[in-house]
Amino acid sequence: MRKLLFNTLGLFLLPFAVCSIAFCKDQTQIININDFGVVGDGKTLNTKAINDQYQDYSHSHSQIVINAAAQKEILLWPAGAPGSEGKTGEEKVSTSARGEISISNVHHPSITPYFPAKDKNTGVAVIIAPGGGHTSLKMDYEGSNIAKFLNERGIAVFVLKYRLAKEPGSTYTVDGDAEADMQRSIRLVKSRATEWGIDTARIGVLGYSAGGEIAGLSAMRFDSAKLNSADNIDKQSSRPSFQVLVYPGGITRLAPVKNSPPLFLTGGYLDRDEIAKGMALLYLKYKEVGIPAELHIYATAVHGFGVRENTKGAVAGWPNQLYEWLFDMNILKK
Repeated sequence: MRKLLFNTLGLFLLPFAVCSIAFCKDQTQIININDFGVVGDGKTLNTKAINDQYQDYSHSHSQIVINAAAQKEILLWPAGAPGSEGKTGEEKVSTSARGEISISNVHHPSITPYFPAKDKNTGVAVIIAPGGGHTSLKMDYEGSNIAKFLNERGIAVFVLKYRLAKEPGSTYTVDGDAEADMQRSIRLVKSRATEWGIDTARIGVLGYSAGGEIAGLSAMRFDSAKLNSADNIDKQSSRPSFQVLVYPGGITRLAPVKNSPPLFLTGGYLDRDEIAKGMALLYLKYKEVGIPAELHIYATAVHGFGVRENTKGAVAGWPNQLYEWLFDMNILKK
């Protein structure tokens, strides 16, 4: 049974969900919260103490299996993105000590498709915006790792590379470039929906951290199809049909507007207050205007849990909660 870990009367987040400690190298290590993108004063989290409290805890959620087969990357603007004229620098790829990939110096925004088997295809698609503080893109645990889980359930996935507004020397902006990349990706997927077996009425966005900010903005700042455009992609609407925000950055900027799509929101109680409290407040904003919203806050989770193969505890089950919510919203059909 799914539980909404939120008390609307007191704005208290109930501390009975269990943290994933799979993102720690071992259970006794002291992890600096800033290692996971949390802006703060260098406070540390003793994961052994958390684990000791819940050592007998068992959870029924299935393990998330990663590694899906990607298709060829597709440029959002084959002739070059507006605002990137004259920028020819190569993307920079770095690998963490855990083997996780980050990309920066993005001048040619793109999507990489991950398609379900044809006999499983449901017609639903989701565009994923990785996090990275607008300085890099965390391409696996906040990008492609969830693709296999969704593909096995008949959902097409497109991982977005968007331009980065806060890396050193960047001339890009969140509102002018990163958001435009998300909007363009929605239009692009719609423009090829027939080819890919996708229902244009069931294309959503999923964003982690900084990617959650641009996903959330796309659910506020969409427009109608530009039917007179010479560009076939621009003839599609940029409105997503649903939004999934995972510990979203820039959350104080987010709010429902007329015709905003339904919202699935999840994150950690131990995230910085802007996000941990902001998720509760954003949920209430959607509640007040009557747009369906669902909130899951995991009491011992920090920022950046994403999707990793061996994650333990309640937070490991958030993709399953998302999958069930898609049925509740009639996006997936029983």
